Amino acid sequence: MEFGRRPLRESEGALLAHSIAAGKLRFRKGHKLSAADIAALRAGGVESAIVAVLGTDDVPENDAALKLARALAGSLLRAGNAGTGRCNLYPDRAGLFVVDAEEVHRFNGVDEAITLSTVAPFAPVAPGHIAATVKIIPFAAPRAAVDRCLEIARRPLLRVAPFRALRVALVQTRLPGLKPALLKKTVAVTRAKLAEMGSELVADALCEHEEAGVAAAIAAAAKRKADVVLVLGASAIVDRRDVIPSAIESLGGTLVHFGMPVDPGNLTLLARLGDRLGGGHVIGLPGSARSPRRHGSDYVLLRLAAGIEVSASDIARMGVGGLLKEIPSRPMPRARAAPAPAALPRIAGIVLAAGRSTRMRGPNKLLSDIDGAPLVRRVADAVTNAGLAETVVVTGHEREKVESALAGLPLRFAVNRKFADGLSTSLKTGIAALGPGIDGALVCLGDMPGIGPALVARLVGAFAPERGKDIVVPVRGGRRGNPVLIGRRHFAAIKKLTGDVGARALIQAHADAVIEVEVGDDAAFVDLDTPEALADYRARVAAGSDCGRH
Repeated sequence: MEFGRRPLRESEGALLAHSIAAGKLRFRKGHKLSAADIAALRAGGVESAIVAVLGTDDVPENDAALKLARALAGSLLRAGNAGTGRCNLYPDRAGLFVVDAEEVHRFNGVDEAITLSTVAPFAPVAPGHIAATVKIIPFAAPRAAVDRCLEIARRPLLRVAPFRALRVALVQTRLPGLKPALLKKTVAVTRAKLAEMGSELVADALCEHEEAGVAAAIAAAAKRKADVVLVLGASAIVDRRDVIPSAIESLGGTLVHFGMPVDPGNLTLLARLGDRLGGGHVIGLPGSARSPRRHGSDYVLLRLAAGIEVSASDIARMGVGGLLKEIPSRPMPRARAAPAPAALPRIAGIVLAAGRSTRMRGPNKLLSDIDGAPLVRRVADAVTNAGLAETVVVTGHEREKVESALAGLPLRFAVNRKFADGLSTSLKTGIAALGPGIDGALVCLGDMPGIGPALVARLVGAFAPERGKDIVVPVRGGRRGNPVLIGRRHFAAIKKLTGDVGARALIQAHADAVIEVEVGDDAAFVDLDTPEALADYRARVAAGSDCGRH
């Protein structure tokens, strides 16, 4: 690939390295220059540009990214669409992400033009979340380097180990002074964690904190065909000869490993029952297992749920990244690696694009050209590139034209046949069209060209339903803008809205649930409702003003 400044007269077929403007004419970075483009730019006084010229030994960025992503898509992974040299890999099933780290290092060492990024090994993943991404850094990658990476990708570098539906039993022991409410809370926390990995709590038992009682409770759970028995003592396990491990050995079980280099969760025990009791696993839980936060024994249980056997060596290797975030009530909060993707909320994007553009006095504003693309496509493109679980575009007025303008984007359409009745009908249509398991919806107006993936990511990052903060709005100088992220518990109220109103009344009625995200520009406040607003925005774009994609 040749790169540098060239006279325009010698640049037909070249790719622009940077955006370029001449009068009202503007071409984006990466645009392939045609003879007509060059003539128009030269007429505007531009005679040269910094360009990239691909050779016969170069593979264009999107072609390379897509080809490599498809080659890397192992079991239960699929490649998405390629754009700007990037192609993401998505799980088809919920499970654990399994990666051959050494082979990924080899892949990334082939050429600096080709990169592969993944989530952490054994991180929980689910459909809609990005597990890995291939990114081509320049406009093209050397063909020889692509071929070498394809050769490495023949080995199964990446895969998803799907969660199995485990039958799990919980045994808790009691000592004087242990509050019944704490025992009840532990059952609820355990059931919720198991549900996240598609498993079921089939029994919970309570016994005295002594060897015979624990052994009897474990044996009873095994007879109920539990795949895993979780044992949480009123007093933590402190030695291989303590009450719980002794009870397991009395049943003919084998201790695999006691203790782990993960904190919280150090006092975790892994054992196996003998064949007489079905050969299932027993996990002696630390006291931190009563908390809904992630802790060490969760890592063992997640692997078992994914059908991955856990050895003593595996546990010993969990120390790197094993310093986990502590609960706020502890006196010495500790930092940890990023939360596992499966624990993140599933957010959908809803783009409202059904309106009649009455204030535009004629044309449909959503189809207006903004810097080479229809206005509505700019908005939908920003939302679909923000890593959300799904994107739904609500259409109505001039439905066919709007849907045609969005052709090729990874999204679904929901038709609002009552769009003339006001904004509430589009909002309700979008909410009704969401798939199962969605925790919140980011509602975006189709006429806001400055909205970009970065702003969407900031709003999603502030979403905190566990703290009751499940309405997120961008603000600047005390003024609230769009888009707005609304949690699932408010969907029923949205379905009751009528007339030409959005979610403003809902937001005002739930002030305690609102979290405001301060933004540093006007992207969240610029909508193009009138011909004057459209003309002004186009002029700012042509002048190279900082108009968008925030």
